[in-house]
Amino acid sequence: MNRQATFDDSLVLSYLGLRKAIGIIGTALPFVLALGKSFIESPGIEPSISAYYYTRMGDVLVGSLCAIAVFLMSYRGYGRADRAGGVLACVFGVGVALFPTTPEHPTPAQSVIGVLHLLSAAAFFLTLAYFSLALFRKTDSPGQETHGKINRNRVYTACGYTILACLAAIVVVGQLPDGSPVRQLDPLFWLESIAVVAFGVSWLTKGEAILKD
Repeated sequence: MNRQATFDDSLVLSYLGLRKAIGIIGTALPFVLALGKSFIESPGIEPSISAYYYTRMGDVLVGSLCAIAVFLMSYRGYGRADRAGGVLACVFGVGVALFPTTPEHPTPAQSVIGVLHLLSAAAFFLTLAYFSLALFRKTDSPGQETHGKINRNRVYTACGYTILACLAAIVVVGQLPDGSPVRQLDPLFWLESIAVVAFGVSWLTKGEAILKD
């Protein structure tokens, strides 16, 4: 019995570690890309997180996305919806990594790949919002949530709606003319960064790095 309990405890710690790893990578990614590019290539922020693909930080971007995707594929929750969410997030995450964003002067093929990138990115963020707003809020004891669980649910809700708000704002920014003063502030990078950090905070909370019982 003690041996089984020890085994079960090790599995729990493994899953918590997995969730923390996803959260750490997600939270750190925008800062690592921006600072890394400034140090090893040139100062300044790229127009979007995806644009770092064409800098010397491109390998870091692709590697981080693939690592997150693999971790998400390994995620298990309360049922089929959790497993399906993990698989879909993995597929969309790999799509974001393998289909680079449209470069400044694209060929027809690059334009098509850029569309696939946008679709993958939108689906990826929507899936991450679904994790925060639906899957993470589940419990095996409905109506008997601990104080910590109630607080964590608040964090999940805030993170999920933050991701959705950023996606909506990205759509709005995309409609602005090229000469708009707003575009000079690199709003796409900042909105994507906020969404990615919200995703990371949600997973850190799920891994009990934040608001642990």
